[in-house]
Amino acid sequence: MLCGANGTRPMADEPLILIPARMASTRLPGKPLADIAGQPMIVHVMRRAEAAHVGAVVVATDSQAIAAAVEKAGGRAVMTRSDHVSGSDRIFEALQAIDPERRATIVINVQGDLPTIEPADIRAALAPLADPAVDIATLAAEIKNADERSNPNVVKVAGTPVAARRLQALSFTRANATGDGPHYHHIGLYAYRRAALERFITLPPSPLERREKLEQWRALEAGMRIDVAIVDSAPLGVDTPEDLERARKLLAGRR
Repeated sequence: MLCGANGTRPMADEPLILIPARMASTRLPGKPLADIAGQPMIVHVMRRAEAAHVGAVVVATDSQAIAAAVEKAGGRAVMTRSDHVSGSDRIFEALQAIDPERRATIVINVQGDLPTIEPADIRAALAPLADPAVDIATLAAEIKNADERSNPNVVKVAGTPVAARRLQALSFTRANATGDGPHYHHIGLYAYRRAALERFITLPPSPLERREKLEQWRALEAGMRIDVAIVDSAPLGVDTPEDLERARKLLAGRR
């Protein structure tokens, strides 16, 4: 069902999964609709999010074509403005449209270019929010090879261990990971307390955010706490034609 402001109503106190998707990719034009094993990539991501079984799943998009693909697959979409500069801004607009009653207290932002994300990993992002001191939760996987350590396209997160398989984030960077490990590959999936998302989108870009081109720094520099759940592996993020071919091979035969 294609839905707008009066469409999907999340259950009270149940997390809401929002998937931002836009057509304006420069390295891989139209990538949300790229075919992978007979389905658009955005549908694969939606199916993974639905399989997490944590709450309603809605795609937030500025494209009628994306919304139509989601609807055809039996999913739910909400139209948003085309001038958002980040996925966080897009999901906040969608949240206001579909949940004006403020029923959802936790919002999970699943990037629309992660067709191999594990449903269990989406669920894992909720665990740090059991601690009331945590504002935002995210994911990371231990870096196992030297190529990832030196790859500027791999965002690395460093932090203080606070529990088994959990860190309190201290920094994010694209720079080479150096020194003693373990080092961690950050996965761009976020679980926000609703109040944290509302605060985050009002903050101006921070100095380290501008330097690193990583908006996580905006939250850290504003004193917000981000904790990281450690999962077994990082999903494939599709940004280039080469990534798309890898995704097709990984998901061959899957509908």
